[in-house]
Amino acid sequence: MDETGSLPRFAARPVGIVVAVQIAVATALSWRYGFHRDELYFVAAGKRLDWGYTDQPPITPLLARIATTVFGETPMGLRVVATLAAAATVVLVALVAREIGAGRTAQWVSAASAALASYVVVVTHMVSTTTIDMLVWVALGLAVMRLLRTGDPRWWVAVGAIIGVGLANKWLVLLLVSGLAVGVVVFGPRNVLRSWWLAVGVLVTLALAAPIMVWQAAHDFPMLTVASGISQDDGPENRIMFVPMQLVYLSPVLVPVWITGIRRLWRLSWGRAFAVAYPVVCVELLVLGGKPYYSVPLLLLLMPAGVEPVLQWLSRRALWRGVAIAGAATGVVVSLVVGMPILPASALNGPVLGVNKEQGEQYGWPELTSTVARVWQEIPADQRGKAVILGGNYGETAAIEYYGPEHGLPQPYSGHMSYADWGPPADTMTGPVVLVGYPRQSDAHQFIPGCHVVATVDNGIDLDNEEQGKLVSLCSPPNQPWSRIWPSLRNFY
Repeated sequence: MDETGSLPRFAARPVGIVVAVQIAVATALSWRYGFHRDELYFVAAGKRLDWGYTDQPPITPLLARIATTVFGETPMGLRVVATLAAAATVVLVALVAREIGAGRTAQWVSAASAALASYVVVVTHMVSTTTIDMLVWVALGLAVMRLLRTGDPRWWVAVGAIIGVGLANKWLVLLLVSGLAVGVVVFGPRNVLRSWWLAVGVLVTLALAAPIMVWQAAHDFPMLTVASGISQDDGPENRIMFVPMQLVYLSPVLVPVWITGIRRLWRLSWGRAFAVAYPVVCVELLVLGGKPYYSVPLLLLLMPAGVEPVLQWLSRRALWRGVAIAGAATGVVVSLVVGMPILPASALNGPVLGVNKEQGEQYGWPELTSTVARVWQEIPADQRGKAVILGGNYGETAAIEYYGPEHGLPQPYSGHMSYADWGPPADTMTGPVVLVGYPRQSDAHQFIPGCHVVATVDNGIDLDNEEQGKLVSLCSPPNQPWSRIWPSLRNFY
């Protein structure tokens, strides 16, 4: 195929087999361990649908609401969203390979490589904004490739729509937009910028993003406050770990593939924007102190360009072909063990949590809620009607909201993230307070006095996750009305 000629046929059957296996495995394991803290938060946010939230736009909570309504409010029901997003991503990766001229074999190998890449396995076992963001990046990349390769300006409409939807999920899509924009402006093809269809695409983006931006503006752009906190708290570590993590997030075995993909795209006049976009995005993240995984979806656009050249190179070198097969097999095992709930939860401590701490955040929420329920029972029955449960973070609070009713617990409150917007308790709630997850020296104690630790959270298997060992305290009533102290309890980090 020449740079603007007809494309190879889409390898529907082998790619379909890859996707079918992916869906079957993901579904079979989707019930294991339990909800992740973010998933519990999305379920809670989905019950309070809005145009925005303190730390995210509305798409993921909306999808959580739809999935739990249709498939049940369980981990398996919720994770239908993640499974479908994973399958769609893999199909789009195969289409990216086809867009670059790859044949049948390279298309399904690209699909399989994406399906088994560590990053993809990790973020598509559970529902998160990153799950949808990855799909958005790959969809946007494919649309821009088609625009640049064919020169058909009508693709600006699709590009604008995808960006608008992406902004309704996670603003990181702007990183990809900026990287590709630099590439097109500097290296072309610039003729696509001289069409009125570009203006149409911009208008589509603005129309889709406008309600989200209006909500954020009305609430003083809390997402920027959250992002600033991440940069300040984690920026130095993110910068130190940025390059090493680029080499391992997909798989070390795939590093030569996506590097080859960059070289191949550079040789295509329409593909240079993609070759340039990756270093541009990396520099932006290093300056901003963003998390290393933010750039990884872009590697899913570079990797397919390198698959066919690497397969051709290996076909002529039997020794290296054997090494590649062994490396790929090892990479698959590591991806599945690290990203999927295959091991018993008690075996996660150590290397698995060291690589993927999110595995540990899917265990122990019923136990935490049971602990809170035991403390709640220590409040005299005649005082419980005005008593309050206050969670230290959204995970604890969402878990108590989800599992609490079976223990007779009331609606919990928290000053963390969007829970701050969903509170405070009524000023008539003048009874004792159960503090969950607050350390002994927390600032909350200046407003909620007389606290004594009653219990310590224990998940029962000594799993070293964020909640293990957290304190649950029983306190006196607040020394001021809740409406007055609530701003001081708000926490963006």
